[in-house]
Amino acid sequence: GMNDEDRELQKAAKEACNSAYAPYSDFHVGAAARLASGKIITGSNQESEVFPAGVCAERSLLYHHQAHHKNDPIVSIAIASIPDERECYPCGICRQVINDSENRQGSPIRVIMSGHDSATVVDTAKKLLPFTFKL
Repeated sequence: GMNDEDRELQKAAKEACNSAYAPYSDFHVGAAARLASGKIITGSNQESEVFPAGVCAERSLLYHHQAHHKNDPIVSIAIASIPDERECYPCGICRQVINDSENRQGSPIRVIMSGHDSATVVDTAKKLLPFTFKL
């Protein structure tokens, strides 16, 4: 279930949907991370006319985190979308990248995947992708 911190993070993810650039899919996704310091950072999906050049909300968030806050580990991530009839789950690439972040920081990341009136929460990204790629 969700606690108050989860709900606060879910709200931040929902607000981050507003910074998405999604003229092609019209599917606006926001992601928010709570860092060990308590700071909340956000990301959103960014599409491109050259379709493979776009990036999901989760990766925009995680790469920003690595570039700007890498010494402040991620405790949890929330994902939300507009429209939000269904819960918003990470794509396969994002599942791998969340796992990469967990491995780099050496601690689990709680993942909150929310929809209009429900959310699924897992206590580690490993549960989203049990067979991860490792070099």
